[in-house]
Amino acid sequence: MTLVLVSAVALVDPDGRVLLAQRPEGKAMAGLWEFPGGKVEPGESPEAALIRELREELGIDTEASCLAPLSFASHAYDEFHLLMPLFVCRRWAGRVTAREGQRFAWVRPSALQDYPMPPADLPLIPHLRDWL
Repeated sequence: MTLVLVSAVALVDPDGRVLLAQRPEGKAMAGLWEFPGGKVEPGESPEAALIRELREELGIDTEASCLAPLSFASHAYDEFHLLMPLFVCRRWAGRVTAREGQRFAWVRPSALQDYPMPPADLPLIPHLRDWL
């Protein structure tokens, strides 16, 4: 089974809310909510991938020193095994913008379980609730 490394982030705003992005139509698991991020390319660190993905998908800039590792998910889907480190970020430059047409929601940690998510994301919710 192929191992896929994806880097994800819990962007936390000054009010303590976490940003979720809804997967757009035409992508696998369309309509589900997830933590922003994306695949780590060959030769790229998880932090560098996340910085790149945040710029491409959300139009914001951050630095590796602003990414605090919190937890990770390891989940076997039918076609691949996903390994996903989750970082927390409270500092970035720019305004979050839907550059790929996705919907966003700023969600209180206590309400994260109210949003349907991919199976790999679900075990990360208690870590965020406890930490935030």
